[in-house]
Amino acid sequence: MNTLRNKVQLIGRLGQEPEIVNFKDGNKLAKFSLATDDSYKDKN
Repeated sequence: MNTLRNKVQLIGRLGQEPEIVNFKDGNKLAKFSLATDDSYKDKN
């Protein structure tokens, strides 16, 4: 079986404690909020 993996780097401040969900099949899911101070202005 081919496994595709991607690497992501998130830069910011953690908004609150991560919530970890454990599934019956052994998989895990992490939910979290991320605060950044990056801004964007349209040319118009």
